[in-house]
Amino acid sequence: MTETEKPGKRKTGRNKTAAPSAKQAKPAAKARRASAPAGAVPPQQGPQQGPQQVPQPKGTQISCSRGLHGFMERNRLSFGFTSYQSGRLYLVGRMPRGRVSFHERHFMHAMGVAATPQRLYLGTQYQVWRLENVLAPGQTLDGFDRNYVPRNAQTTGDVDVHELGVDRNGRVIFVNTKFSCLASFSLTHSFRPLWQPPFISRLAPEDRCHLNGLAMEDGEARFVTAVCRSDVVTGWRDRRASGGLVMDVQSDRIVTEDMSMPHSPRLHEGELYVLDSGRGTLCRVDRQTGRREAIAFLPGFARGLGFHGPYAFVGLSLPRDGSFSGLELDGELERRDADPWCGVQIIDTRNGDVVEWIRLKGEVRELFDVFVLPGVTCPKATGLLDGAIRNEISIELPPKSVTQSQDLPQVTEAVA
Repeated sequence: MTETEKPGKRKTGRNKTAAPSAKQAKPAAKARRASAPAGAVPPQQGPQQGPQQVPQPKGTQISCSRGLHGFMERNRLSFGFTSYQSGRLYLVGRMPRGRVSFHERHFMHAMGVAATPQRLYLGTQYQVWRLENVLAPGQTLDGFDRNYVPRNAQTTGDVDVHELGVDRNGRVIFVNTKFSCLASFSLTHSFRPLWQPPFISRLAPEDRCHLNGLAMEDGEARFVTAVCRSDVVTGWRDRRASGGLVMDVQSDRIVTEDMSMPHSPRLHEGELYVLDSGRGTLCRVDRQTGRREAIAFLPGFARGLGFHGPYAFVGLSLPRDGSFSGLELDGELERRDADPWCGVQIIDTRNGDVVEWIRLKGEVRELFDVFVLPGVTCPKATGLLDGAIRNEISIELPPKSVTQSQDLPQVTEAVA
């Protein structure tokens, strides 16, 4: 990878330029990629790549812990997170000489992600996008070893897609929050309902219980989270402080309840985890008894959870109205003399310690999902409003025997 270019000496065909100083900073360009020494990461802007302007969150500062690069290197991973409030997909990777890469692309109302190192499914305002890595094993493009390109979108309409999963047959399952159900794609219609909580009397576009999180196990939907058992329009808004629950989809059994706005149930190494968001805690839940064990306090509205080994990656958001009014989190922050965070904290689940972190300040105030990309060094994505998408052309070759018999040209790299 080439070094970041100096201001005023931008070369053509690059995806990055040097960050402007505070005095020189202008409204951000169409797509932005930041790289800087770990611990001090100023955002950097990319060159204009087409006639369309992508709205950028202005004045956002990204910082990270000094050891983040080393942590990703030791664990051979990168990770990402989404912000529906700013409409951003962020990919975090590592560069040479201890530098951290922040690559962002615009996806309207970016929400839940079902991720593998080769494929991302991303829920947005009224569609679910499938992004595919077009780089071959061992291939890099300007230092990136993954390039996720949008290949397909399923239009669901604005059903408030939250979290996503993929079953053993490759079928996408998503939380349809507006209709209080789990759903899959339909060839003809907006969605096909698969399951709804037994306390929901009928499907209606009323967001009755704020069904929001999904945990998969062995290729099947297994656990969901909801803010309450309400069966009336937006009834959950009056039950934020308590009444939240985790439910077993296969048995319709409530595993644990009396939570405060729970989100992001996850199964990792056979154990069930969940975020008790209104109280600011990462919890481990006994699947049989429902007993909850608080692992760590989180200084923000926790939403979005990924795992690698003993480490939990947790997304944090700021309050929308200046305080977490009516939630225990508000009082706990005051008791600890702490300000709320927007960012990602990496927690050692063995002792509850925060081992690494990313923090965002400025226009980006709310995150939604967090995902881990094992085995990936430095990922990027192509955005829908990025002019470069017109030239992201790659070829799927036929089998070698067919290629040789037809004397077709050998193509070894994706065209970028």
